[in-house]
Amino acid sequence: MNIRKQLEEYILDMEKVARTFEIEPFDIYLLGGSACILGGFIDRATRDFDFIDLNYPSRLGKVFVQLRNFDMLEYESTTVSPKYKERAIKLEKFKYLNIYLLSVEDIIVSKIIRLEQKDLQDIDELIKVADKKLINRIIDEVLNRSDLYESKKEQFTKQLPSFRGRYHV
Repeated sequence: MNIRKQLEEYILDMEKVARTFEIEPFDIYLLGGSACILGGFIDRATRDFDFIDLNYPSRLGKVFVQLRNFDMLEYESTTVSPKYKERAIKLEKFKYLNIYLLSVEDIIVSKIIRLEQKDLQDIDELIKVADKKLINRIIDEVLNRSDLYESKKEQFTKQLPSFRGRYHV
């Protein structure tokens, strides 16, 4: 089974468990490698899910465990724009849970803070279809966040010249 299909199966399992336990549908905003694969933006090996913590109640743990490997990212420590939901893309394949992917531009900006080799490989592919003006706007939105941890903002700011130089953004 290819990785995209496998990731979709995990989410379908989540939907089955949510229905079984009569858990109301809820939103999930994916970013990172799994979002890139599910969006068809890139094809690489990852089986973990990264998503933003929307203050989910603990009773959803039995649903999230269906993802096997996941990182629930605290909003205050994640370099995403406060407007990421406006640009997110809903995956229509899933009929019970509301599964969203961050936009290509939001995903790129979320990766600037690290710029590790796998991030650079992802950005190399994503930048081909990205709107650079939108990337700049998202960068400004992140820098203007007052609720982003200062250490994260400093690291993000430190990596910006390297990102801008490599991708001419």
